[in-house]
Amino acid sequence: MPLLTLDNAQLAFGHWPLLDGAELVLDKGQRIGLIGRNGAGKSSMMKVLSGKQALDDGKLWVSPDAVISFVPQEPVFQDGHTVFEAVSEGLGDLQKVLVDYHHITQLIATDSSEVNLEEMQRLQHLLESQDGWRFNSLVDTTISQLGLSADTLISSLSGGWKKRVALARALVAEPEVLLLDEPTNHLDLSAIQWLESLLLTFSGAILFITHDRQFLDNVSTHIVELDRGRLASFIGNFSAYQIKKAEMLEVEAIHNAKFDKFWKEEEVWIRKGIEARRTRNEGRVRRLEELRRVRAQRRTQQGQVNLQLDAGEKSGKLVAELENVKFSYGDKPVVKDFSTRIQRGDRIGLIGPNGIGKTTLLKLILGEITPEAGKVKQGTNLNIAYFDQFRTQLDENATLTDTISPGSEFIEIGGSKKHVISYLEEFLFPPARSRSPVSSLSGGERNRLLLARLFARPANVLVLDEPTNDLDIDTLELLEALLLDYPGTVFLVSHDRIFLDNVVTSVIAFEGNGILEEYVGGYSDWLKFKADQALNAQVIKKSSVEQKTMQEGRQRTRATKLSFNEKRELEQLPVEIEYLEQEQQGLQSMLMDPEIYRTDPKGAAKAQARIEEIELSLLEKLTRWESLEAKSNA
Repeated sequence: MPLLTLDNAQLAFGHWPLLDGAELVLDKGQRIGLIGRNGAGKSSMMKVLSGKQALDDGKLWVSPDAVISFVPQEPVFQDGHTVFEAVSEGLGDLQKVLVDYHHITQLIATDSSEVNLEEMQRLQHLLESQDGWRFNSLVDTTISQLGLSADTLISSLSGGWKKRVALARALVAEPEVLLLDEPTNHLDLSAIQWLESLLLTFSGAILFITHDRQFLDNVSTHIVELDRGRLASFIGNFSAYQIKKAEMLEVEAIHNAKFDKFWKEEEVWIRKGIEARRTRNEGRVRRLEELRRVRAQRRTQQGQVNLQLDAGEKSGKLVAELENVKFSYGDKPVVKDFSTRIQRGDRIGLIGPNGIGKTTLLKLILGEITPEAGKVKQGTNLNIAYFDQFRTQLDENATLTDTISPGSEFIEIGGSKKHVISYLEEFLFPPARSRSPVSSLSGGERNRLLLARLFARPANVLVLDEPTNDLDIDTLELLEALLLDYPGTVFLVSHDRIFLDNVVTSVIAFEGNGILEEYVGGYSDWLKFKADQALNAQVIKKSSVEQKTMQEGRQRTRATKLSFNEKRELEQLPVEIEYLEQEQQGLQSMLMDPEIYRTDPKGAAKAQARIEEIELSLLEKLTRWESLEAKSNA
């Protein structure tokens, strides 16, 4: 039995239909990737499925027992909320009871007055009557999996962490249907991989919107395309869809060509006039009228963005040279002793977690900030264009035409003048919207406008900071082709793995603690290199150990012996470690029982603290055991 169905769904804004007889069936276990051009209506359809938008006509059916959780593109949280409060919002009315209980247990740790104990007892009864202990345990477990403190303020988190909290909020409701609108936006590569593993283990049905082709390949079991108001379903991942879609478009083009040929022949016949009236073939006339109606109603595929980029005058052969550069924020090293040489025509990808310092490195390369140590040398005749992922260059109140060409109706690209409205049409902005304010645009449209603004001026160095967010797949592929033919230098910050593979010639990877390494190739080449490096390190380590053992055997060097106390310590360590592991397992089993949070909240807190102590103690004892074993075997 399906969890959700759409039947002959109709939805329009103005005269343009977003859903035009759309049909959808969502079954348990399906992971459907919803794709389509920007403005096709994907987000509107997601709002319909989540109950936040009504259909103009048609029917939405949801299984009576199905719980639906929806994570929008930009999750909204209440001001002043902590992670615990935000995640527990997914439980509806039970959220306030859980939050109050969470606060009172913290308060009792310092003030176990009779008033506080009575309040805790009241909240315990409420939780017991609403199966709240199980949900309280679920919220705690989910937050623990996020790697966040329950009392961290949402306002202090980055966009990527807020997206994780929004996903956790959706999951604690134990939904049968999970609706995700652009879940990979603002997530770095490690977070995207975490999300992939999370969704692959989800037992319900998932419908998600994304333009990340690698994510679609790794997660989806079906692809559903929203194209000209209709939904077309394809079994398999995105790679399988691409093959089938190409075949469908070829068949559609042949069918349309045959239809147009027949329609034109009929138009020629009716215009013969005398012959048409003499034969009085009224059936043929009616058929022509029907052909005209069908032809007028045909919705052709949306046009492609026309991307053109003027590189202007060539820069010098050397774009930038860094020699032993060092930079830090306080005690946190961002760049430590890094050297590189960047030449004209290089396409450099910067990869690493959010907040690790990719933007700082770009500022160092471009001379916007000065390093603490080392030298940075910029090349000559650099004309830089910067794409900002936060779109701060866009004035919300400015019109589209003023954004592209303030104070003039024409722009000059490649030595030829072009009217600004015609230029906007190349980026799929119709003339009627040319005087609209930037604030009226969607996320994808804003990115297209920013690209249009960027490409309206000659530049021989492009700095692209997350240019792929919100762009549809067709535009992404066109942007890839444009950058491959671009003769200038490109600096690209992106978490789109396929985009990196298709565009860059080398990557600068942030390995942590200020260590930067440069690798030839794209993201996949970097991954392969790291895997080979780890494998070679194991082989080298094993080989060196064997060689050292043989050499010591030949030379009969005197081995360092364990003292009497060290021998006794080495004998006792396995017993102590086993005892600690058993104690830890017992405490974890105890905390898995929701009843303990009701009957003994102080005991639960002490058990959690003891588990943390045991983890530290185990780490110390295992390190000591390894050290003594190595000394004994020497």
